Amino acid sequence: MATINSSLILPPNTKSSFINNLKNTKIYTSASSYDVPKSLSTRCTSQGSNNGSGNMKDVLSGMVDKRVEELLNKEENKDLLDGLEKASQRVEVAKRELEEIKRQEAEAKLMREYINRLESRTSEIEECQKEISEAKEMIEEAERSLDSSSAGNETIIKNEERLESAKAALVSALTGSIAGLPIALTRVTNNGELLLPLAITFVSCALFGVTFRYAIRRDLDNFQLKTGTSAAFGFVKGLATLDGGEPLELDISSFLSHAFGGVIYVSENLLIFLFAAVALDLCMKLRILSPFPIDRSS
Repeated sequence: MATINSSLILPPNTKSSFINNLKNTKIYTSASSYDVPKSLSTRCTSQGSNNGSGNMKDVLSGMVDKRVEELLNKEENKDLLDGLEKASQRVEVAKRELEEIKRQEAEAKLMREYINRLESRTSEIEECQKEISEAKEMIEEAERSLDSSSAGNETIIKNEERLESAKAALVSALTGSIAGLPIALTRVTNNGELLLPLAITFVSCALFGVTFRYAIRRDLDNFQLKTGTSAAFGFVKGLATLDGGEPLELDISSFLSHAFGGVIYVSENLLIFLFAAVALDLCMKLRILSPFPIDRSS
């Protein structure tokens, strides 16, 4: 029985590869199984002596080819070759499955690394969200403190504006009362009758001072606005004074009398409010009074 070296199992699926492997493999035979004829030995010896070692190799190769073909043509060896091919196919399938497993393991490794990165990113996101929530709380606290301080500042500002308006009312009332005192003295016979017109003038000029400050605001050089405000108050108060006199009759003399009286009353009140406006304008320019709104840049 021939003994085949284990290195013969090489890339499968072809008989030719197996034959080539057998050519390069030593075949050991027992004396009882295969006997080399003496004539062949004599021939090999004589040829070896005549042609050298090169021809000996050719002879031995031919012998091996012949023996290999005889082995392959045997029925029992065909089953061995079929089994070898099937085993080789199973080896190839196992190799492919091993490669697939390795590929899946590599993908699983990449997936684990990706999951670890995601988990680290998740922790970073949680920390960022925590910092954002803390920042929001700080902002809300700052807004509350700012609102409280703003409310306090707004209260202070309103009180300061009220104080400036009261000062403007006082300046206007005093100036208007002083300007209207000579006019009131021409219409009274005693000091008791002087109280009512002076009180009316004082109150009217006080209201004029507050209105003048809010109407002029910081436009202190607007002459039309200042004179217009004074004229409006003068006309209203003068016509109101005319309405408190004698009733109008349907004749020329009554009409002319009321018209002349209206002109006198309006002129007197215009004069009073113009004096008050001049006093207010002067106090604002001298910074005794502050225009509306108060300038906080200085």
